[in-house]
Amino acid sequence: MNKLLVLILIALNSVFAFSQKELTHEVYFETDKYDVPNTEENRLLLFISTLTDVDIESISIFGFCDDIGADTYNLKLSQHRADAIKAIFSNNEISEGLISNVDGKGEILLKIVEEKNLLKIRGLNRKVEIIVKPKAPEPIKEAPAVEIPVTKEKGVIDLIKEGAKGDKIVFKDILFKTGYATVTPESKKILTNIAKALVERKDIYFTIQGHVCCTQMTRDAVDRKTKKRNLSEARAKYVYDYFVKKGVNKKRMRHLGLRRKFPLGGDPKFDRRVEILITYVGGAN
Repeated sequence: MNKLLVLILIALNSVFAFSQKELTHEVYFETDKYDVPNTEENRLLLFISTLTDVDIESISIFGFCDDIGADTYNLKLSQHRADAIKAIFSNNEISEGLISNVDGKGEILLKIVEEKNLLKIRGLNRKVEIIVKPKAPEPIKEAPAVEIPVTKEKGVIDLIKEGAKGDKIVFKDILFKTGYATVTPESKKILTNIAKALVERKDIYFTIQGHVCCTQMTRDAVDRKTKKRNLSEARAKYVYDYFVKKGVNKKRMRHLGLRRKFPLGGDPKFDRRVEILITYVGGAN
């Protein structure tokens, strides 16, 4: 009976994996331009925000032109358009490692269903196509009947209670939405408990360090709310302000944005983080 149930679950999981569809988006450009218009950039950022909870396998970016201009010119222009879109993805915490194709395809065929206006057709052909392929869910496996010992990792609260000078405490469960400095409602509850522990541990002084993921080189990411390129600092400041509101003395804290200088490796979402570095304890430096 148990084997039959497992087989049914595997079959259902396979159907679900097959049904996973690619996510697509198109960005349109003005004639002879590869700068992304403001309205189109806002549409793209909205699309990127929907990818927060998507386990992405790959992203393909294809640039196109209308039929005006020489082939060599159109190829260069379409590549510039694709590169412009890649830059927006990179500046908004989408890992470049996920982007498998960034190709300029040149002129696109003038064929749009049920459309006869040539100018409108050309406008629709001046575009970049974005294809996001989600990962297929892993098949369900029957768990082996072996009891595995679990080593309990110390939580943030315990680390704060036992913290000494030089300790760095990562807020692993404080999650930020891609491109924003605010935390999720679930994370806010955890942040409240951390604030309480810091209020009780009055003898430690610390720096709140903000980080981002997936930006090019060591540049900071763009805070979508303010449009400023200081997202790591904004995240540290958000946590600082929250702690002040919950009663942590301002004199014990400072905040600092570290951009993407210290990636943790692994899943990029864990680089969208805040941590504290204990700089002073009690009466001794």
